[in-house]
Amino acid sequence: MNRISGITLIELLIVIVVIGILAAIAYPSYQQQVRRSNRAEGKIALEQTAQALEKCFTRYLSYNSADCAAANQFDDGGSFDTPNGRYRVTATLESTTFTLQAPPLASQLDDARCMSFVLNETGQRTIAGGSGTATECW
Repeated sequence: MNRISGITLIELLIVIVVIGILAAIAYPSYQQQVRRSNRAEGKIALEQTAQALEKCFTRYLSYNSADCAAANQFDDGGSFDTPNGRYRVTATLESTTFTLQAPPLASQLDDARCMSFVLNETGQRTIAGGSGTATECW
């Protein structure tokens, strides 16, 4: 007697169910990892802006000098978006202090742990909003 070998419909369905279960477990973990890696964009923008403002302070003895290009981009409530559009950098500038903030945009709005990154002239790193801590997020 000849038997035809192959896979049955039941075996195929079991494989599909196992793959579905693995995907359901892995995908949320993948999304969280992507959000965490995207945070670097906001943090880098704040660090670079802070460095530019420190150069202005060294040169003009003021963070909000009219001669400082880094400060001028924030005139009249100005801001700028990070290169990939995941964060918007805003600033509050005084002559001897500054506070930079990077609230999320687009897909980063789903990052409930670390919402807005905040950096000041002393280098203090905090977050505004979100359920995480500054240590976790920075």
